Amino acid sequence: MRHFEAVRSHIGSHYALRHNDPYLISFDLGLAKDRYQGIYLAELEGEDGRRYLRISTPVGPLAGIDPNRCLRFNWLQRTGFLAVTDLDGSPYLHLCENRPYETLDEGELQRLISELGSLGDELEQVIAADSDSL
Repeated sequence: MRHFEAVRSHIGSHYALRHNDPYLISFDLGLAKDRYQGIYLAELEGEDGRRYLRISTPVGPLAGIDPNRCLRFNWLQRTGFLAVTDLDGSPYLHLCENRPYETLDEGELQRLISELGSLGDELEQVIAADSDSL
């Protein structure tokens, strides 16, 4: 997988795409107990011109969550980090991972999607339950 079109082709052959824009695609990842997690893949360009694939999944609104806990979570994770984006004008947490294309193959991409999707779903449930577990 050396470019976004290779990612689009691979993902499109395994999942029904919800968004299919030039540098952004998304789909729903099926999980256990009839749960689904939205997965977004986008291409980013670094300051040096190097291209990256960002894999992300929304986990919940930032409102009411201590940012220090998010930073502690990021420090402890080996894969994925929490970031904030706007969703309809409100700050929203996403679990993300950025990978250079040269490190990606189909197996690694599927592993990252599965890992981020499962962890994102767990975080979403914790946030929805208004728990202090995060």
